[in-house]
Amino acid sequence: MTKIKICGITSYEDAEKAAELGADYIGFNFYGKSPRFVKATKAKMIIEKLPKKVKKVGVFVNEKIEEVSNLAEFCGLDLVQLSGNEDMEYILNLKKALRKKIIKAFGMKGSVDIKTKSCGADYIMLDSFKKGLYGGTGIKVNLKSARQLDSKNLFLAGGLNSANVKSIVKKINPYAVDVCSSIESYPGKKDFGKMKAFIEALR
Repeated sequence: MTKIKICGITSYEDAEKAAELGADYIGFNFYGKSPRFVKATKAKMIIEKLPKKVKKVGVFVNEKIEEVSNLAEFCGLDLVQLSGNEDMEYILNLKKALRKKIIKAFGMKGSVDIKTKSCGADYIMLDSFKKGLYGGTGIKVNLKSARQLDSKNLFLAGGLNSANVKSIVKKINPYAVDVCSSIESYPGKKDFGKMKAFIEALR
């Protein structure tokens, strides 16, 4: 069964609801310029209250390896998601420092290139591209690109909602789907009805 990642969590109320509804992964954005940015101290407080079965993911953009490693340990993250321009050398060095699984996100404009397929990460997240944004675009991803990747390690993001996610999952069969903007009242605040409808569409 395809797993579900709810990203852009900024409050315990939203995190608790996501866990209750059956989310497998919950994402916290540590990129300072994101409207969904959450401070490390707040993320740690939320994470400590969540069930252990729910995997906690920290989202970083072009951050220093030492800072990613320190925040991951401080907050108790299970995985790290890299949503910037991090290359294979960066990913391999981070793995040595952190020893946690890594998701590398790519905002795709066209076809998948060899750098995407062999970036050194444990999982690849395929998202849509919008200049100046690192995720949370709300734009539907190119499914032709998704078909070029191994679905067993694929997180699929970009323009997913309760109306289209079931049919897209049937076509691609990704390991997981990632949703953020389509289940929000506004950036950083989840709409419980939309979140419930999205999760129920896959369960």
